[in-house]
Amino acid sequence: MASGYCSVMETRDLQRLQIIERLIGQQPQHRVYAAISMWEQLAKQIISIIGEEGFNSLYARSVALTQATFPWLEAGTPSSLPDNRFADLKTNLEAQMPAQANSANKQLLIIFTDILATLIGEGLTTRILDSAWSNDLAERATKGFIHE
Repeated sequence: MASGYCSVMETRDLQRLQIIERLIGQQPQHRVYAAISMWEQLAKQIISIIGEEGFNSLYARSVALTQATFPWLEAGTPSSLPDNRFADLKTNLEAQMPAQANSANKQLLIIFTDILATLIGEGLTTRILDSAWSNDLAERATKGFIHE
């Protein structure tokens, strides 16, 4: 019984990582804009469940853990204004080479979703990611690139 449970957990964890990988790879030439779009959509979903303070705590903890690998990533608290919520993250990512920025964002997302999955479960976390990052995210991000 225990081995079946582990295999289900590993499958769900793999699904979550595949979702992150797929989205990060969709717009390689616009990595920072795509990263911020991903975070904005995720924040909207998470805030609706655990509130602004809960999201900010989870995000700050994730940034602090990610700093072990990417010390240039600042641990600023996201702004409560949706248009500026991830201004510090955007500035940090823009200051790096694309590959470095991509790696940092990917690790930050993985750590954030790992913590979230620990708190609310892997299945619910995966459903939240699916909801936040549905196919229309890529369409919204592409429209945003036209205006950059």
